[in-house]
Amino acid sequence: MGQKIALFLVRRAAWGLALLLASCHPATPAKVDPANYNAFFLWAGVKPQPVLDRAKTVYLLAGEVRPGTGLVLLRGVPHVRKAEVWLVVRTGRLDWSEGTYAEVLSELSRWRAAGNRLAGLQIDFDAATSGITGYAQFLAGLRARLPAHYQLSITGLLDWSANADPSALGTLKGVVDEVVVQTYQGRSTIPGYAAYLERLARVPVPHKVALVEGGEWREPPGLRRDPLFRGYVVFLLNPASPR
Repeated sequence: MGQKIALFLVRRAAWGLALLLASCHPATPAKVDPANYNAFFLWAGVKPQPVLDRAKTVYLLAGEVRPGTGLVLLRGVPHVRKAEVWLVVRTGRLDWSEGTYAEVLSELSRWRAAGNRLAGLQIDFDAATSGITGYAQFLAGLRARLPAHYQLSITGLLDWSANADPSALGTLKGVVDEVVVQTYQGRSTIPGYAAYLERLARVPVPHKVALVEGGEWREPPGLRRDPLFRGYVVFLLNPASPR
């Protein structure tokens, strides 16, 4: 009997050690599979995938505002039957002319008139963490020109959540309806993303987390307890060319 008890205690200790080691070495992050999500970025030049047929939300790149230009359109007016649609403008400058504002608002009207369920406008701009306050000033001017029935969304850098001045983040409140924080560069997930997202609740407006198709992802503990977390958006890619 004593030998059996001793054997049981040894096995129990070994089991406890295995659990401890597993917690210290978490499983390899999974790859982002668009089939597990229902909101997507679709950039110009990326081929639509069957997963879009069941999408609830689609962010479609409409055009770019480049240095020295107004709005340059990159796609025609879409006809999305089911999903809620965001018209996305990628901008490399914040000194928009009144003509550029008018072009963007006109494109919103065209998309809505085509029967799309248009949520609003998203601005994709790589505002440095130190430049959020100035960016918010531009966004406030845009918000003042945007018809009230449209929402205003922006993309945000992962670094904002961890290192931005709280007062700078506060300038976005009441100006934008959501921030979609990007966790990737190119086709790859940014290393150490979990440490940044631990502080995502510092962003004082509703926020989503953007993942890249095929990128590594393991949901950080506590993310879903963030009261302003609104889910995920997957950036779709074309298949990589064989080397």
